[in-house]
Amino acid sequence: MTPPDLHTPWPAEAIWEQVFPLLPDFTVEILPEIDSTNSELMRRARAGQHEPTLLVAERQSAGRGRMGRVWQSQAGDSLTFSLSLPMSPQDWSGLSLAVGLSLAESLHAEVGLKWPNDLWFQSRKLGGILVEAASMGGRSQVVIGVGLNIRPRPAEGLSTAPAALTELLPQLTAPACLSQVVPPLIRAMLDFEHTGFAPLLSRFEVRDVLKGQRVHTSDGQQGLCLGLTPGGALRLQTDLGVQEIHSAEVSVRPLPKDTSS
Repeated sequence: MTPPDLHTPWPAEAIWEQVFPLLPDFTVEILPEIDSTNSELMRRARAGQHEPTLLVAERQSAGRGRMGRVWQSQAGDSLTFSLSLPMSPQDWSGLSLAVGLSLAESLHAEVGLKWPNDLWFQSRKLGGILVEAASMGGRSQVVIGVGLNIRPRPAEGLSTAPAALTELLPQLTAPACLSQVVPPLIRAMLDFEHTGFAPLLSRFEVRDVLKGQRVHTSDGQQGLCLGLTPGGALRLQTDLGVQEIHSAEVSVRPLPKDTSS
């Protein structure tokens, strides 16, 4: 099998042409290296730059995941990008879930979703999402960071074993993946601004890897995952009744299959 071509050009102009009718002031930037695409777009947002921007880095020296975790990024092995959009939805709840759903549906039928912001394949982490918001001068700007494993990566130092998109799509490259996921993601975010997460719930449930599983949380809870509320909260059946977890700062993991209640 021929390995993916690591020298495939980035499709910046093709993506811009697809997005321009939706966002006329949209820009695309491809950088060989940066500390963090999310950090850079947050710096710009706080400085008053509100243009919708796609920022892609071939390598991140200080990439960030949720809860302060480090996201390692090497050229060709992964796809790391951030999207900065001016947004003012009535309800921000479920935004990271809407992002994950768009990415999963653009990638492959076997890509699962783990609340609140991970893409999974065969009980391993395929990618992650980091959503941050800045409000300056009465305007709200959201920065959506995405990291996807394109090729297999070492598992050392990771709390969850990694999966790679080339397990599902052997010829996939980072540039091709970018072209595949970004235009649908922008359309999904524009829809979310008007309709929120609730209309997406049934589609999310199709890919929900936690629903029906016994799970434990980083804040000490344990129980059966019942799925999500229309607002995107995780519903957990515990000994104390049904609990709803709203905070994205709580980590949720499946219990081993042989663990009893």
